[in-house]
Amino acid sequence: MLKIAEEWTDYKLIDAGSGEKLEQWKNVILRRPDPQAIWPVEDWRMWNKADAVYHRSAKGGGSWEYRKQFPESWTISYKNLRFKVSPTGFKHTGLFPEQAVNWDWMGDLIRSHADEEIRILNLFAYTGGATLACAEAGAAEVVHVDAAKGMVEWAKENRDLSRLQEKKIRFIVDDCLKFAEREKRRGRTYHGIIMDPPSYGRGPKGEMWKFEKDIVPFLKSCLEILDEHALFVLINGYTSGFSSIVLEGLMKTVILPEHPDGRVECGEVALPAASRDLLLPCGIYGRWQRND
Repeated sequence: MLKIAEEWTDYKLIDAGSGEKLEQWKNVILRRPDPQAIWPVEDWRMWNKADAVYHRSAKGGGSWEYRKQFPESWTISYKNLRFKVSPTGFKHTGLFPEQAVNWDWMGDLIRSHADEEIRILNLFAYTGGATLACAEAGAAEVVHVDAAKGMVEWAKENRDLSRLQEKKIRFIVDDCLKFAEREKRRGRTYHGIIMDPPSYGRGPKGEMWKFEKDIVPFLKSCLEILDEHALFVLINGYTSGFSSIVLEGLMKTVILPEHPDGRVECGEVALPAASRDLLLPCGIYGRWQRND
């Protein structure tokens, strides 16, 4: 199933093509590489309005070319949430706007079960979009885990911008698998588990992660701390070459045997282009949701 993030007011995908995307983040227009946008650009004139352009380096990585002066960081809104946006040296901005479709889905689920005490675990949690969406929706506790200290600090800034300081959010810098294993020993369980695993990655102590090798044992470890009255599991995937059918097979063979009281839905997430009738694919998702 296709999910399109089309309820933004502070963000807009202006156009995409020729291996790039042109985006408006509130008042700032950024031009960045995107390998999915292989179709041609029809009108380059609007692209020349970019305030900054990210250029890849032949040696790896890349850098921003700033064509206009604008703040190092600024704030954008999505409904009741606020986020800091800042162009980074690795082309990202601190936010994946397509994930708004999952924020809405989780938020609606939590609000519809307001009579339950719902604890959420967000793994590979980045700058906290899903963390804040769950907290704002009324989760009793959200535990935010990421191996990168800088991203966890950024998530705390987003919490403060969203005025969610009174919500119970625990921010933890740790290797996600090791944290899940420790939670099992502590006897802790969660009613919702979110994971956004990278294709490749390293933990804070150099632990290696490779999606196709590690996702099955990792998911099994997470199921050991999934509460018997769990509400949902969400897996986001950005690994090149894997379709949503891969996540569907994974969730049906690993999650459903342990939690047959739920259903699995998988598909793609996308952003709509404002300048023409196109969608930019932005990854895949897999959802397990309890049957009520």
